[in-house]
Amino acid sequence: MSIATKLRRVRKPPPEGWDLIEPTLEQFEAKMREAETEPHEGKRKTEINWPIFRIHHQRSRYIYDMYYKKAEISRDLYEFCLTAKFADAALIAKWKKQGYENLCCVKCVQTRDSNFGTACICRVPKSKLDAERVIECVHCGCHGCSG
Repeated sequence: MSIATKLRRVRKPPPEGWDLIEPTLEQFEAKMREAETEPHEGKRKTEINWPIFRIHHQRSRYIYDMYYKKAEISRDLYEFCLTAKFADAALIAKWKKQGYENLCCVKCVQTRDSNFGTACICRVPKSKLDAERVIECVHCGCHGCSG
């Protein structure tokens, strides 16, 4: 879905400062289209969505950083981006909590999506894992977002 389509869906004009973040959001949208049309022959079923999850994370992190870290966008623009689904509100809400600052996706903390009713393997600190083993999250392909 293009940026213009998302803007029409919101049915109100973007707030002041939109021109500051629009080029970057356009780049993320182009990357997303490219990832969606990428051929998936030879990949496991779970690997097909990994690039989409990564781009989604990067786009949400960009908006989060612009508002909370750099303070370059207004609250109105931030809320507009959340309403228009340019950023994942649930993921950003987790980033504000201690211990979840680097969370890759919300699926990694949902216990219902795991085999044993626990958090994802990427949430285990790297110091507690075997150094030789490469760990990848089944949901998003993350190599460890707990630190």
